[in-house]
Amino acid sequence: MNQIADWHLVNADGKVLGRLASQVAHILRGKHKPTYVPYMDKGDFVIIVNADKITATGNKMSQKTYYRHTGYPGGIKSITLEKLLDKKPTDVLMHAIKGMLPRNSLGRQMLSKLKVYAGNEHPHSAQMPKTLEIK
Repeated sequence: MNQIADWHLVNADGKVLGRLASQVAHILRGKHKPTYVPYMDKGDFVIIVNADKITATGNKMSQKTYYRHTGYPGGIKSITLEKLLDKKPTDVLMHAIKGMLPRNSLGRQMLSKLKVYAGNEHPHSAQMPKTLEIK
């Protein structure tokens, strides 16, 4: 029962970060299909364009903080959502969606089906992606 995965195109312009991430994670896992099983990757490919134009509710732009560690003592670094959107807009969506996928090799395989682009252009037009409307 080998099923070919579909390609979906999502425009993130004006969309709320968490709501967009949860619906994209749902499609990457394959939960929208009747053949869904939790131990197999039956999800579809998702292309997200205009990742630099996402929004967040409340004061999250200035208050939400992302942390990382350099590996050295005292090497914790932090950056706000607003600055990370200016610096690396694709990382914000990748981080949010990655947190909603399984934390194992299956989740990493699902995450490889996600393609995020800051602008309006993407190199996947040959796959003929279907436009997916996210509320």
